[in-house]
Amino acid sequence: MTTKRLLSLLIFITSLSVSYAQGYINSTMMYDGLTREYSFYVPASYDGTTSFPLLFNFHGGNGVIADWQTTADMRPIADTANFILVYPQARQDPSDGNSLNWLPKTPGTFDDVPFISALIDTIASDYQIDQNRIYACGYSLGGEFSYELACKLNSKIAAIGAVARTMQADPNSYCSPVHPTGVLTILGTDDFISPYNGLTFGGIEYYISAEATHSYWATHNNCDTTATMNTVSPSVERYTWSTASGCAYVEELKVIGGGHDWPGSFGNMTIDANSEIWQFVSRYDINGLIGCSTTSINENNNTRENYKVYPNPVHTQITIDMGLAEEREFRLYNPIGELVLSGVLNSQISIIDLSSLPPDVYLLQIENQSIKLIKTE
Repeated sequence: MTTKRLLSLLIFITSLSVSYAQGYINSTMMYDGLTREYSFYVPASYDGTTSFPLLFNFHGGNGVIADWQTTADMRPIADTANFILVYPQARQDPSDGNSLNWLPKTPGTFDDVPFISALIDTIASDYQIDQNRIYACGYSLGGEFSYELACKLNSKIAAIGAVARTMQADPNSYCSPVHPTGVLTILGTDDFISPYNGLTFGGIEYYISAEATHSYWATHNNCDTTATMNTVSPSVERYTWSTASGCAYVEELKVIGGGHDWPGSFGNMTIDANSEIWQFVSRYDINGLIGCSTTSINENNNTRENYKVYPNPVHTQITIDMGLAEEREFRLYNPIGELVLSGVLNSQISIIDLSSLPPDVYLLQIENQSIKLIKTE
C-alpha cells in the first residue's frame, strides 16, 4: 500500500470519530545539512481522493511557529475552504547573530527558496496536492519572503499575500516571474518598521514604495497602471489593478493610519487579514486568474492568439499548434525558476524534444501565456 493511500485510510478512519479537523502536525525534514521544522494542518474533509490547494504562512523576522499560529490561525478557513495549511520555521541567520530569518542580513549567506521548493515536494509525496494552486503569504519579513517566492519560485507559486512589507529595491534585478501572478498587499500608511513609502538610508534604497511595488506587479501582469478604488471602511481602501479584459491580478488593502500590523488579530480590526488573503489567492491557479481567458492579444492587430499544447503529461516531446499565430519565442522553466530550454516557434505546428529533461513539473512560456507541463519518465 502506498504512503498516500495509507494516509488517506488513516485520515478516513479518524474522521469517523472526530467531527472537528485535526490539530497541527509538527514535523521536520533534513535540508542542506540542517533539521528544518514546519507545522501543517490537514482539514478533516481530506480523504486523499481529491487534490487540495496548499497555503504557506510565514512568520515575521525572529518569529517562531507556535506564536505565529496563534496570531494568524487560518484553520477555521482551511476547514471550510478545504486547503492544507503550512507554517514553516525560519532558520538561524549566522550573519545576524543567529536570529531567525527567511532572508539573510548579509546576501549570499543562505537561500531558503529551494528549501520551500523541497518542502512542497515533501508534502506532496504524502498528500494529494493541487500543484496548480500553491500559495504563499506572510507578515513583515515573511511577507518579503512571499515576494521572493513569487519572484524565484514562480513556476510553483500561483499567488501571494504580503502583509506589512513592500518589495526590496530594484526588483528587475532579481525578480523573474514567468506566469500571471496574483499579488495582494495589506499595508499600513503609518508603518514605521516597513514604511509605506519605502526605505532609503544613507543614500541607499532598501525597499521600494507601495506605489512602486504595485506598479511592478501590475506591469508584469499586463494590468492598467491606474487602479480602481473602493472604500472598505473609514480606515481601509481597496485598490485593484486589472487587465484590459477586466481580469484583476493586483490588489492592495491600504490601511489608513495602520502600523506594522496583521489586521484582524492586532492593529486594524475592520478587516481580517486571514480571510482577505484566502479570498484573494484562492481565485488564482498557476495559469492566472481562474475563469479569466489566458488568450493573449497581439497589440499590433488586436487579434487573439490561442496555443494548443499536447500531450500533457508528456513523455518525450510536445506538439505546439499556434493556429495562425506569427513567429513566437518560447521558454521552459524548471520548478525553481531556472531557464532550461528556449527557442523560436516558426511554424504553425512545432515539436519540442524534452527527452533530455528529468521528470518534473515545468512551466512553458510563450509570449505572455504560461502553461504548466508535467514531464513523466
